[in-house]
Amino acid sequence: MRPLVCLPTYDERENLGAILDAILAAQPDFHVLVIDDASPDGTGALADERAAADPRVHVLHRQGKEGLGKAYVAGFEWGLAQPAGYTHLFEMDADFSHDPRYLEGLLRACTEGRADLAIGSRYVPGGGTQGWPWHRQFLSRGGGLYARSILGLTIQDPTAGFLCFTRAVLERLDLRALATRGYGFQIELKYRVVQAGYRVLEVPIVFVERERGQSKMNTKIAVEALWKVIELRARG
Repeated sequence: MRPLVCLPTYDERENLGAILDAILAAQPDFHVLVIDDASPDGTGALADERAAADPRVHVLHRQGKEGLGKAYVAGFEWGLAQPAGYTHLFEMDADFSHDPRYLEGLLRACTEGRADLAIGSRYVPGGGTQGWPWHRQFLSRGGGLYARSILGLTIQDPTAGFLCFTRAVLERLDLRALATRGYGFQIELKYRVVQAGYRVLEVPIVFVERERGQSKMNTKIAVEALWKVIELRARG
């Protein structure tokens, strides 16, 4: 197995060094790809320093902030193109909301559980959130219920962003057709995986609110996600 963690960053200099240390301490055989959207705080430069010192760390620089979805697609395409032959590709946040200790369970769901996509889920037994105000809880649970109801999904956490894909899934999906730029990308990607007939398993995790830096969620991103769900339903 050759797992690759795709780690999108924008102004995450405060968190980047520590999250890289935590990932590689938890899983020394993993590689990490930092996908930096020209962060003005120097995140990309720090990533370059880490990559120069550790062959397990790689950096993909992008010209500007184009949204989470575009960053992940770029990261997936990079990973699939490498001669290293990465077998599993992960999504996770760089702000410690996703604890690296869950990486092993997600990978095991794909290897032992035969999942094509493993989801780090907040809303299955054993999962949860920590440090969220009521309005974040409402937005997350409401958005998940909205997506499940309209798209007919049985996934309990369709907006989750801590994921493990087998290589085969990403090779067969039309990644360039994923049009959502913000967090609605997570719903669109899962919907397309389900529609293609792949096996999905949810693994419980506890999502922790970030301690350093600012959340990238805003009203524009939330509205885009709402409209994208309707568009996906209309297209079938």
